[in-house]
Amino acid sequence: MAVGLDVMQCSAVGDGVLNVAKASGWTSHDVVAKLRGLLGVRRIGHAGTLDPAATGVLPVLVGKGTRIAEYLMDWDKEYRAVLRLGETTDTQDATGTVLATRSTEGLTAAAIRSAIARFEGPVSQVPPMYSAVKVRGVPLYKAARAGRTVERGPREVTVHEIEVLGLSTRDVDLRIVCSKGTYIRTLCADIGESLGVGGHLLTLERTRVGPLTLQRALSVGDVAARSSRGDLGEILMSLDEALAALPAGMVDEPTSARVLHGVPVSLSAIQWEEGRAGILLQAGQTVRLKTRTGRLLALGTMPAPQRSPTPTGAPQSILPISKVLAEQVEQTKNLARPPRGRHSTTERDDTRG
Repeated sequence: MAVGLDVMQCSAVGDGVLNVAKASGWTSHDVVAKLRGLLGVRRIGHAGTLDPAATGVLPVLVGKGTRIAEYLMDWDKEYRAVLRLGETTDTQDATGTVLATRSTEGLTAAAIRSAIARFEGPVSQVPPMYSAVKVRGVPLYKAARAGRTVERGPREVTVHEIEVLGLSTRDVDLRIVCSKGTYIRTLCADIGESLGVGGHLLTLERTRVGPLTLQRALSVGDVAARSSRGDLGEILMSLDEALAALPAGMVDEPTSARVLHGVPVSLSAIQWEEGRAGILLQAGQTVRLKTRTGRLLALGTMPAPQRSPTPTGAPQSILPISKVLAEQVEQTKNLARPPRGRHSTTERDDTRG
């Protein structure tokens, strides 16, 4: 899953993920550049690149949303794709030059469905030459445009579901649910080769990325309209919602203040969400830390089990903080005021830095 980030300063719109419907002819970078200007924000990016000819769901990360891109990588994706059989192109899609044309007259619907079914499950794919994958630091598409073919190894991906929605003379309408890193272009080309006639991706629409669906996606124009009305925040997916797949633990107010400064937390100070205990979480797993009122504070990484006893005689594990996602100044509003009689004018602002 490719991630494009252009991070410069905080967002006035809010922090989170926008569900944007990309139109054909736009690059993913075009969408981000347009929204940067429309929203007046500079900390903005995207997660999950779509080719210019493709349409559909493009997750746009706003503000601190750009800091959680790596945790959204495992979101699966769903597509509507049309496979054209009998034509092979140099780009594996309809934007390329036709390299070979073969007859499809001998193909039966049963043979096509059987071949497609074999591509459900773990699949080994060789990244296409026209892709952003880098080999020895150089994107493959640059070599392809220069007329060079670069040797590249296969990658393992998973096609969770592949369903034939319709069959015509040469075109096959497909619904595909797949893992990150899956090239639908390559999938179509490989299916065509398995049938002995070749093939390429004719059209592609991404209908879902994780919890973001095309039915609820906004066009760039819709985003602009909502922004001008001042209600864009109502449809901005919060950081906590975007990270909902990660286990969550609650901490008290004094611990919250330390978390906001990046101070590691004892596992004994964390109250895990219902149905989950810290001992059941795997070492290295990312978890959310929240206040008792449910406000997301930070992300932490589960430590390895502690075998050495502490001075008290009982093992104690410490959870390191990997990313602070809440502002420290927000936390100070909830802290107790100093007792009456003390001179507040000489107090140092400990929320800085």
